[in-house]
Formats: sequence, C-alpha cells, structure tokens
Amino acid sequence: CFAVGPKLFQYVIKVIVQAIQLLYTMLKIDQPSYILLQNPPGLPSIAVAWVACLFWRSKLIIDWHNYGYTIMSLSHGRNHPLVQIAKWYEKLFGRLSDYNLCVTNAMKEDLWVNCNIKAVTLYDKPASYFKETPLELQHQLYMKLAKDYEPFKPRTESVSSNTEMSAFTEMDEKNGQVIKTRGRPALLISSTSWTEDEDFSILLKALEDYERYINEGVKLPSLVCVITGKGPLKDYYNGLINKLHFKHIQICTPWLEAEDYPLLLGSADLGVCLHKSSSGLDLPMKVVDMFGCCLPVCAIYFECLHELVKHNENGVIFRDSDELAEQLKMLFLGFPTPEGKLHSFRKNLRASKQLRWDESWDQTVLPLLGQNE
Repeated sequence: CFAVGPKLFQYVIKVIVQAIQLLYTMLKIDQPSYILLQNPPGLPSIAVAWVACLFWRSKLIIDWHNYGYTIMSLSHGRNHPLVQIAKWYEKLFGRLSDYNLCVTNAMKEDLWVNCNIKAVTLYDKPASYFKETPLELQHQLYMKLAKDYEPFKPRTESVSSNTEMSAFTEMDEKNGQVIKTRGRPALLISSTSWTEDEDFSILLKALEDYERYINEGVKLPSLVCVITGKGPLKDYYNGLINKLHFKHIQICTPWLEAEDYPLLLGSADLGVCLHKSSSGLDLPMKVVDMFGCCLPVCAIYFECLHELVKHNENGVIFRDSDELAEQLKMLFLGFPTPEGKLHSFRKNLRASKQLRWDESWDQTVLPLLGQNE
C-alpha cells in the first residue's frame, strides 16, 4: 500500500496543476456557444470544461471515444485505486454534459445503462484524403521509400535502361507509363501505437505459418509486411522481428511522414488490425481509414467490431494467429488474380460509398444542435 501512496500523491498534484493551467487557458478565449471535448483523455478536462461552461453559460458536448479508466486499467489493473477514482470521476462528470456523442451503438447502450447518459452514435469516418492511390503516385511513393527501406527495392535488375523499378512497380521513363511488376510481392500493412492493447506476436506467429505454407509448396506470393507507427513497445517487437529469418517475407517498421500514410494505405493489398478495445466499446480508427482507401482488412475479434467489419463482406475477423494464418493463405492464394475474396472485398468497399467525416457530422450533429437553439 505504501508504494501507492507517493505515486498517488504525485498523480493528484499533476492533475491539479493541469486543471489550473487548462482552466486559465480556457477562460482567456472568446465566449463559445459550445465546448466540444473528446474523452479520453478526460482527467481533468471534463471537470475543467464543465466549470468553463458554467462561467460562459455555454453548452458542453462530450465525444466519447472510449473510457479513460479502462485504458488506465491496462497498466494498473481494474482494482487499482487510481482506476477506481477515474471510473467514478468519468461517470460523475460525464452526467453533467449537455450533449453526448459516442462511436458505437454498444457504447451508446453502455453509457445509458451504466452511467445514465443519453448519447447519439456518431461513427468515425475517414477524412477525404484516405482513398485509393493512383498507380503513378504509388510508384513515386515506393521509389521514395526504397531509398531507406530494403523491402521496397526491386527484386531484379531492370532489363531496359529506360525502366525505373521498385519492388512493386516499374515505370517506362520514355512515356512515364507505370505498370505493376510481374511476380511482385503482396503488400500487407498494419499500423500501431505499439501499446499493450495490441499483441503483435499474433501477426508474427501467423507470418511464420505463412512462410511454412510457401515452403510446403502452396502457391502464395512473397510478402512485404509494413508496420507503421511509434510507441513504447516498438523496440521490444523489433527485437522479436530481428530473430525471425524469413525467406519469403520482409518486415519493415518505418516511421512515415503524415502525408505518406494515406498513400501507402491506398497502395496496399491487405490491412491487418490487432487493436483490441480496452472497453470493448470503441472501434479501431485505423480500420476506418483503411476502408476509406477501399483496403480490405483482417481484424482481431472483440465485442462490437461487427459494427464496422462485416465478416466475409469487407474483410475477415480472426481470434488467434492460426485463424489469421489461414485467412492470409485464403486471401493471397493465386495472387494477384482479379478473382477471389480479396478482390470481391475491395469491390464491396468501392460500392459501399461511405460517408466522409464532414458529411457524417452534418447529418448527425448539426440537427442535434439545431433543435436546441
């Protein structure tokens, strides 16, 4: 218990200091009609925003993306005093808001049943720059990445001196025409913040099985697996990756410039999502972005994932590394032929004509505010 004391005291002091700084900053702005706050992080911002709204006579809107206390419980455990305080705080101050938005119907129900908070579901939608990448832009991106990352470099020497090649594309320098290279590897992408709620050993184990399938003679393409992002566990997983000696798979963990990330998603053949919600009530934004790029996904199961990933329609849902390995085999068999599941998933995503973020906001939130003017 003594170990909790000083830590808890430090945390309380930190929260009080942040609250004073935030309130001071907020009270200096022009009077707003509404204050929109995303939670998490909600400690101390929900309470501070509520005080500022009292001062301004403004309306407080909380946009619930998850619960802060469930994220804290990943590192502290559900019964830690800090986690219990955070849970009590979120429930109490959450009820003081004027309007509430949330990211899934499951969260809407949970807020109502457990917190007596009435919310409107506003699904995350991709920004307009998440879209399929034209072939010429794909080639430029691959050539740029090939300067720093081995997997993007061409597998073979160019036959013609007028051809510029990457691992996936070749461009005729005379007429600027780009084609996809024959026998190219498949490009698999996953993005992560390298935290406890994503177990990347599941993907690494599935890739070992995939390599075994090729060695056993299954007609599968080589793979380039790109894992983007940065975070606390990146070095740990890089250590595991370096111990794997694949012949047919190359793994690359680049840090991409912000504008290159949507281009790479729009160029990939398959996305993999290992995000497991800490509450089981939010949806992975990375899958939303992948779908904006019409990129099919393999996503790990949790309770409300079906609100986004429709199994065997726009992707597949797996529960463990064995299932993921089987799905990779099924999706890449005979690659890159236009038949098969991968192609039909992409066609379904193109046909679904998803709303974009601003359109979704106009349809869901504006009416909510308008009725209370």
